[in-house]
Amino acid sequence: MPHAATARHAGRVHRIAIATAAEVSTLDDEGRHLLAALVDAGLEVEPAVWDDADVDWSSYDAVVVRSTWDYPRRLTEFLDWAARVAERTLLLNDVALLTWTTDKRYLLDLERAGVPVVPSVFLEPGQPTEHPLLGLEHVVKPTVSAGSIDTLRLGPDDPDRSRGLVEAIHATGRTAMVQPYLADVDVSGETALVYLDGVLSHAMRKGALLEAGAELHDGLYAQEQIDPRDATPEEAAVGEAALAAVAALPERAGALPPLYARVDLLGSPEGPVVLEVELAEPSLFLDLAPGSAQRFAEAVRRRLG
Repeated sequence: MPHAATARHAGRVHRIAIATAAEVSTLDDEGRHLLAALVDAGLEVEPAVWDDADVDWSSYDAVVVRSTWDYPRRLTEFLDWAARVAERTLLLNDVALLTWTTDKRYLLDLERAGVPVVPSVFLEPGQPTEHPLLGLEHVVKPTVSAGSIDTLRLGPDDPDRSRGLVEAIHATGRTAMVQPYLADVDVSGETALVYLDGVLSHAMRKGALLEAGAELHDGLYAQEQIDPRDATPEEAAVGEAALAAVAALPERAGALPPLYARVDLLGSPEGPVVLEVELAEPSLFLDLAPGSAQRFAEAVRRRLG
C-alpha cells in the first residue's frame, strides 16, 4: 500500500482513502492535486486501489471514490465493493448515488422529472439491433461505460457497424443506448458543470471527442481537450434541474447532496440538454480550476463533522 501523505494538526487526524484503479494506483494529475489539498486541510490521505483485497477499508474515516475507471465491465463487483465499504466507513459518494449513476438509463428518470436530456433509445440484450437512428448521424454506446470506451460516432452510411456494435454490447450482457449526434458539439464542445457539496464550483469546455469513422478506443479512458468556460444562465439552470431531480429520487429522501457531481451538457436547437450526470468517477478538473481542490477538501471536512 502506498505510503500515506500526512498533515499533523492538533487533535485526532482523520484518515482518508482516495479510491482509484490499479492502472492509476498513484493517481492521475488531478488526483494528486486533490490529495495535496486534503493534506493541507489537515487530513491523512493515501490512494487505495478499489479491488485490492489487502486494503482494510475500515481503517479509514472516509473513502472518496475518484479514479475507479476500470469498473464498467465489472459493475456488479464494483457496487458490491461499495456496499461493503459503506458498512465499514463513510463512502463518498454513497452507494445509492453510485448505483444510480453507473447505468445511463438514469436519463429516463431525468426525462420524467422534466429535465431536458439528449434523446436516447435503449436496446436491452435480446432485443433486435435495429433502431430508428440508423439513417442519421448517431452515437452507440453501452449504458454502463466510462471514458468513451465501446462508443462510436456513426453516420447514415454505417448501418452495419451500428448494428454490429449493438450486438457486441449485447454479447457482454449490457444494454446498448443510441443517441442522435448533436453537431453543435463540433463547434461549441460540451459544457461540464462541476458541483461540490451541491454548489456550482466551476465549468469547463470539453472538446468534441468522437470522430466520424474512428475505431473503438482501446484504453482506460480517451484524452480530452479541456478549457475553462463560464456557464451560461441557461446551462446553470439545466444543471440545477438535474441535481434537483437526483435529490427528488425516492432513495435520496433526507440525504445530503452528492459530495461531487459533474453535469455534462450539449447544445441543441431547443437549448442545453443533459448528456450525463456523473457521480462516481468523473474528472472534476480540480487541477485546472483554481481553488476548486480546496473547496473539495473543505467539503470532505464538513462531511467528517
